[in-house]
Amino acid sequence: MAEAGSTRSGLGRVLVAVYAVFALSATARSGVQLATKAGEAPLAYTLSALAGVVYIAATLGLAEVGPAPRRLAWAAVGFELVGVLTVGTLTVLDPELFPDATVWSDYGQGYGYLPLVLPFLGLAWLVRTRPRPEHAT
Repeated sequence: MAEAGSTRSGLGRVLVAVYAVFALSATARSGVQLATKAGEAPLAYTLSALAGVVYIAATLGLAEVGPAPRRLAWAAVGFELVGVLTVGTLTVLDPELFPDATVWSDYGQGYGYLPLVLPFLGLAWLVRTRPRPEHAT
């Protein structure tokens, strides 16, 4: 039977699966873009590659149990939130900075705004499933 708060079943598994899909899609997309047209929008493609790495780290951190994976998940999901808010805001304020879209452009508009929602779901999951301290009696 899965532990309470485990990502091995239920909503936790769905969350990990969504992160894994984003890890694969962002990494593959940026890899193709960097390999075929890096000169056209190097900042955008590099940020998409960074997003892919962040999604990989979040997937690994959320998928495993223990203190080290939880720290990885907290760091990755926190970085993801800052990234999507920063890149989203920059693409709205100065679209010329990004001649081509990134995963986080316009707060993830090209992905149905899921990149904006996902870190909030990840952080909520981490808070909800945090280990409870043992109380001395």
